[in-house]
Amino acid sequence: MESARTYEVRTYGCQMNVHDSERLSGLLEEAGYVPVAPGETADVVVFNTCAVRENADNKLYGNLGHLRPAKVGNPGMQIAVGGCLAQKDQGEIVRKAPWVDVVFGTHNIGSLPVLLERARVQREAQVEIKESLETFPSTLPTKRESAYAAWVSISVGCNNTCTFCIVPSLRGKEKDRRPGDILNEVRTLVDQGVLEVTLLGQNVNTYGVEFGDRLAFGKLLRACGDIEGLERVRFTSPHPAAFTDDVIAAMAETPNVMHQLHMPLQSGSDRVLKAMRRSYRAERYLGIIERVRAAMPDAAISTDIIVGFPGETEEDFQATLDVVRASRFANAFTFQYSIRPGTPAATMDDQIPKEVVQERYERLVALQNEISWEENRKQVGRTLEVLVAEGEGRKDEATHRMSGRAPDNRLVHFTPGAEVPRPGDMVSVEVTYAAPHHLVADGPVLNLRRTRAGDAWEAQQAAPAGAGSGVMLGMPSIGRPAPLPQVSGCSVTS
Repeated sequence: MESARTYEVRTYGCQMNVHDSERLSGLLEEAGYVPVAPGETADVVVFNTCAVRENADNKLYGNLGHLRPAKVGNPGMQIAVGGCLAQKDQGEIVRKAPWVDVVFGTHNIGSLPVLLERARVQREAQVEIKESLETFPSTLPTKRESAYAAWVSISVGCNNTCTFCIVPSLRGKEKDRRPGDILNEVRTLVDQGVLEVTLLGQNVNTYGVEFGDRLAFGKLLRACGDIEGLERVRFTSPHPAAFTDDVIAAMAETPNVMHQLHMPLQSGSDRVLKAMRRSYRAERYLGIIERVRAAMPDAAISTDIIVGFPGETEEDFQATLDVVRASRFANAFTFQYSIRPGTPAATMDDQIPKEVVQERYERLVALQNEISWEENRKQVGRTLEVLVAEGEGRKDEATHRMSGRAPDNRLVHFTPGAEVPRPGDMVSVEVTYAAPHHLVADGPVLNLRRTRAGDAWEAQQAAPAGAGSGVMLGMPSIGRPAPLPQVSGCSVTS
């Protein structure tokens, strides 16, 4: 009997790409493929690419080059390239790397199994790029990796035209799911043990634009509050220009919506914001933060900031520092501007010299680290309920600690007691130490609450390898988003 073909999906970029990769894995498993064993080369390797990260092209072609000898040694091996870079470069990928078998875009990820089979039968590369969304991704099979938290996509695409961002041209105009479909997906996840969902969209708070309800996102948050067993609701990332007070009220008044907000700033200079085509100004941004904190004094707010945008002066940079000081961000994902071909900013005059960008970047990071540390020190002595996570603490094995997330999404490392919690369980711990980017609780665990999510995680670990993929058509299986890189100007971090 012929053994099943193995697959591997390699993901680059933002949360939307990670979520798409869950769909790609689900599609492949439904088609009969199985995950490759660690350390082995898969029969099918899929690259889910990003077009925003610096040197994205070079990294892709470098990785494709590394796989070429394996492909030569195994003619039956197949290589597929999808995602934003595939949408942008299209047939150029096969021209540069003729050993690639399939190229597919952001709008037709559901075509992958058919394209792989067509390439195998016809023995020639298949390039299929759609210019508009073919099937909403949430109708596709999905494979999630663990049992306690999950992404739930509420929209795809973006109607903005930020000059540093190529994503709208690659992801298309915003398409919104119907509220009932979203809530049904969330209920299905909760029935399978999931305790936390993160609502996902390019600009998550413009949800409803397609069906003409500007209050739809706040209503969706409140509806999530009515789902029994759903303990934590998060969302990413809202656009400041579309941020309305009804969303603040929904966050404050819905018990399972976390008091945590990731809202990209990009620059504190009104002149630079205008050049970026960001349709808000610093005063509006700070006003949102003020109203969020008035409604939720314990809210943890994070952001994205780009340093060295074309034409940025020292005065513009100082304006960014001023907004950072006033905002008291819990943390910030900071990026040095670099040219992205295909964006309006790439051809702007007054590109900033690299050394100037680097020096400003270092000043910004130093300031934000100081603020993050000061804000984290305020947590010392507090008792936090932590959702135990898997793979969040890189040094856990050496320190004999476990890790998880507080309600405000701060990372907490804690020392387990005699009864060791499982990923998905909840522990109450007292913070004993604060660093700029994490908290430590080295005292005794004050309370351990074993959960359905922990049960689901345990059952998943006990399942024999390759038994039951947990893939469902049109609804996701249990899942936990892996820790993610943040990507400025791309997808959900724009």
